[in-house]
Amino acid sequence: MNEATIGAAVAPAAGPVPLLALPWTEGANEPLTTRGLDADGRRWLADVARRGDMRGQRDETWWLYPPGGSVERVVLVGIGKDGDLPGEERWRRYAGAALAAARRVRAPALALALPDGAGADAQQAAAEGAELARYRFAEFKKPEDESPPSAVTLLVDTPDAAAVERGRIVAAAANWARRLGDLPPNVLTPERMAEEAANMAQARGLRVTVLGPEAMRRETMGGLLAVAQGSTHEPRLVLAEYWGAGGDAAPLVLVGKGITFDSGGLSLKPAANMEEMKFDMAGAAAVLAALAAVCDLGLPVNVVAVTPLAENLPSGSAFRPGDILRTFAGVTVEVVNTDAEGRLILADALAYARSRYRPAAMVDAATLTVACVVALGHAAAGLVGTDAALVEELRRAGDRSGERAWPLPLYEEYREQIRSDVADIKNSGGRAAGALTAAAFLREFVGDTPWAHLDIAGVAWGDGKVSYLAKGATGAPTRLLIEWVRARAGVAQG
Repeated sequence: MNEATIGAAVAPAAGPVPLLALPWTEGANEPLTTRGLDADGRRWLADVARRGDMRGQRDETWWLYPPGGSVERVVLVGIGKDGDLPGEERWRRYAGAALAAARRVRAPALALALPDGAGADAQQAAAEGAELARYRFAEFKKPEDESPPSAVTLLVDTPDAAAVERGRIVAAAANWARRLGDLPPNVLTPERMAEEAANMAQARGLRVTVLGPEAMRRETMGGLLAVAQGSTHEPRLVLAEYWGAGGDAAPLVLVGKGITFDSGGLSLKPAANMEEMKFDMAGAAAVLAALAAVCDLGLPVNVVAVTPLAENLPSGSAFRPGDILRTFAGVTVEVVNTDAEGRLILADALAYARSRYRPAAMVDAATLTVACVVALGHAAAGLVGTDAALVEELRRAGDRSGERAWPLPLYEEYREQIRSDVADIKNSGGRAAGALTAAAFLREFVGDTPWAHLDIAGVAWGDGKVSYLAKGATGAPTRLLIEWVRARAGVAQG
């Protein structure tokens, strides 16, 4: 993907404008703005609009070719009805649809008009949408004819360069997470992902520690070691630290599940769609990407990303149903299903992070359960936690970032479902409330730390129906986590 500049201006630069995008609300008789057109162009567009061809439905596009002036093409982009998307999401999707249009005609530059009064949040969202829409995973394909524009300019009445740059940084972080998710599992092994994390951290001068099997055995990380023992690839535990507020303030800790491929182990998954299990490291990618963006934004807050990394495969050395594991926290776990492995590696990571960092709050992100997909589909992540205020902070950050999360209960009855006859707990509570018994399992390892869990199984990869997200990894919940940290740092609405 070619490099691009994203900026903001009151009017296009002098010279030809290869493509101008204008937003159109559903049911309107004209676009929200005609910024970028001269007087003759506005009169011409008004005449065209009277014909009523454009309805303004979300992502609808109409191509127009002005008879004169500097604008070579106009694309009208439908943004749907007012209020049908949370926060500034409509501007992300508008930018994504406009950039897709620019890609189709190979326009070298795109001018993206925003209505009068579009403030910092709208400009950030539009910049995010444009940068996110530029991403394509094509490392293993022949070059494509289509390419995204090398320059995107937001046309606004009051340009906010800081907001645009913030949007670019947030989206670039999400795209980094998407690339990790899209890499094939024969390339992105646990060792390779640890290297990618270390390279990211070292490039920013961050402190990074990588634990291997020997250190894990010394720390009695029986969950992480057990999941990895069926693979020839060794497990890793990555600790990446950003101390933007100094060493005295307790950090926010982000923990991400990093199963680089999940076959289910001896409790083998069905073959259909098993290739999608390369995305089972999406939580780890997101927390690392969020940390990178927090650093790039220079936020005055301490943040640590913790990622347990392993591959879950069947073999003669794989862990078995019936095994009893001793975790870092000293809690023993009866294995009843080797395909409930994510919670086992998170158990050690959560407990270790709590012990080592004494966090002010801890949030984990994991493609944990199909049950959450059944409950919420692909519209939102599941959200549970031990601290009501923290859960609400994350829900609001999800709305603002365009990566929604919906709160679910964590009743004591769910703890009863994971009670074991032969160990302290078992790693699966059965089909009933599967997303919540998984969360109840994780709660055993966080102690009194304010904690929340994001089950991202339904949102970590997508089918390309969102205008700014190509088919494949979405990067979720990178943007949500960045927005939450920004709020905690006092630089964004909480």
